[in-house]
Amino acid sequence: MSAEAWPDHLISLDEWDAMPEDKNLELVDGVPHVVPAALPHHQRAQNRLAYWLDEQLPEDLTAFDDVDVVIDESHRPTVRKPDVVVVTTESAERKPKRFMASDVVLAVEIVSPGSERVDRVTKPTQYAKAGIRHYWLVELDEPITLTAFDLVDGVYQVAEDATGKVELSRPSPLVFDLDALVRRR
Repeated sequence: MSAEAWPDHLISLDEWDAMPEDKNLELVDGVPHVVPAALPHHQRAQNRLAYWLDEQLPEDLTAFDDVDVVIDESHRPTVRKPDVVVVTTESAERKPKRFMASDVVLAVEIVSPGSERVDRVTKPTQYAKAGIRHYWLVELDEPITLTAFDLVDGVYQVAEDATGKVELSRPSPLVFDLDALVRRR
């Protein structure tokens, strides 16, 4: 999207869907926001985590990275692009252009320089309000950490804070090594 084409009005979901699929944007209260390109180590961690999750999830759950999720459908819609999501396989098989928050079982954000406040405060607040049951926050600074949150009475509460080898039971039994997220092999 060029500067000349930048909208001068709140964007509807229909207008959002008409935009190019490869847009590096999120929609917040009807206003497009540029999402900075992820650094290579962030991309590696994102791709690996999505792969590891998808390999271990039961058949009724599927992992994706870098997909749109509608958080709010109002006249001022919000569409976020979590680093990784786990959705129901049923919703994935519909091949939607974007997922609804109700399809998402887990949203994962990997903190990058410049996204700290959005990943730690803004997005979890929005995800909780939208009813996404599980939220993970991955910090790539040494030591790499994963904080897993469960939605309890509309608010995320810490369920696990881990480094190194992680064994989680939610959203399904999962085992992986956080330190391997950014290693070459």
